[in-house]
Amino acid sequence: MEFQHKSVLLEETVSSLNIKPDGIYVDGTLGGGGHSLEICKQLSEQGRLIGIDQDDAAIAAATERLKEHKDKVTIVRSNYCNMKQCLKDIGVQKVDGIILDLGVSSYQLDTVERGFTYREDAPLDMRMDRRQTYTAKDIVNEYSEMELYRIIRDYGEDRFAKNIAKHIVRARAEKPIETTNELTEIIKNAIPAKIRKTGGHPAKRTFQAIRIELNKELEVLENTLDEMIDLLNEDGHLSIITFHSLEDRIVKSNFRKNENPCICPPEFPVCVCGKKSKGKVVTRKPILPSEKELEENSRSKSAKLRVFVRGAE
Repeated sequence: MEFQHKSVLLEETVSSLNIKPDGIYVDGTLGGGGHSLEICKQLSEQGRLIGIDQDDAAIAAATERLKEHKDKVTIVRSNYCNMKQCLKDIGVQKVDGIILDLGVSSYQLDTVERGFTYREDAPLDMRMDRRQTYTAKDIVNEYSEMELYRIIRDYGEDRFAKNIAKHIVRARAEKPIETTNELTEIIKNAIPAKIRKTGGHPAKRTFQAIRIELNKELEVLENTLDEMIDLLNEDGHLSIITFHSLEDRIVKSNFRKNENPCICPPEFPVCVCGKKSKGKVVTRKPILPSEKELEENSRSKSAKLRVFVRGAE
């Protein structure tokens, strides 16, 4: 299957980087290369783009898509949490811009056998990096009822988390849960019928929760933001697209902390903690998709773009 992925907030994200033709830019979630292609078009022969992705299918698709710019492109198979080391390995210390387009790609959702979608039957997989051996099936069958409840409540923000966890544990006592359809049926049975009619697909939140847990998505994001800001040259831009409130909250609070890190009590006349601002948040409110984009790409509807600009040291 061809790697199809409509890049969300494409123009807004690329323009938010304020691209310098000779600059160095990192796409930390390369995917099919949609954002990277637009960045490459604005780079001179001296400019450089580094694309990072842990998904082998994404690497193959992006390599093909960016081939006419191959002289200025370096693609690395890794997780963006290793960005500093990836850059060091290719002799890059600082960059002029970084983008992250978080969440799961359209290609991953549409490739049924990857097990990301609740709309088709497939083995419970959900690995973004297929070199990893642990899968969604392991979480569903091995986590305790309490652990399942916690991730469905926290990462899926599902008010029926307790009941869903209970139903999963009850079902797997009879036989292991192995496919997306089996899990979807169990979730449906845990949610009252009248709620199922109105609130979107009943399995959506639980699938999101399991995927986030398996791929450690929130931990990776939280643990890497400070480092990415430190990798930026002065006036370098960090632009991040999130797709749900948990990611957005992490980005928003981190950007705010890096803009104003002072921890002195408000009554102190001057700052004595010595924590210096690293730059400023450009987006007081997140940038949202246009009406036109929402009509053309339903997967853009929860997207939010936030941008941080590195200040002088």
